[in-house]
Amino acid sequence: MGISIRAYARHRGVSDAAVRKAIAAGRVTPEADGTIDAERVDREWARNSDAPRNGTATRAVKVAVPESSGTTGDGPAALPTGGTSLLQARTVNEVVKAQTNKVRLARLKGELVDRPQAIAHVFKLARSERDAWLNWPARISAQMAAKLNVDPHTMHIALEAAVREHLQELGEMRPRVD
Repeated sequence: MGISIRAYARHRGVSDAAVRKAIAAGRVTPEADGTIDAERVDREWARNSDAPRNGTATRAVKVAVPESSGTTGDGPAALPTGGTSLLQARTVNEVVKAQTNKVRLARLKGELVDRPQAIAHVFKLARSERDAWLNWPARISAQMAAKLNVDPHTMHIALEAAVREHLQELGEMRPRVD
């Protein structure tokens, strides 16, 4: 048999509401009769409670730290967190700084490109390619018709229809830009 919750709160230097809250949260466990074994609960309190004043946190939770675009990483990092520990905040800060420095270095090495600029460039190239194909039947149909001894207008219409059909098929493909 241990001491009462109020007596333990006095022993601990906290309010009895704080002790009840720790019990409700599962950070400490009372005896079966509802009393407190002071030595055991002191150890549980130290092990399971975040202590912002001295930065000792023992609970670890996985935190997804976003991977910077253009870098090669291993994805989310497992970091201790509880939102209250100075050590945890410093750890998260150091991870973010390391990733930021990695991106800066890649940019300095010329390994990164500006995404909107790259997308605009690819769009411009695709439009030039499409326009070249649309103009091709007008340029080549008369020469092909002469070689094949067919009507130039019929050849032009057939080539233009085939090119437009092919470009339509190509336009239905959706490239994935990540």
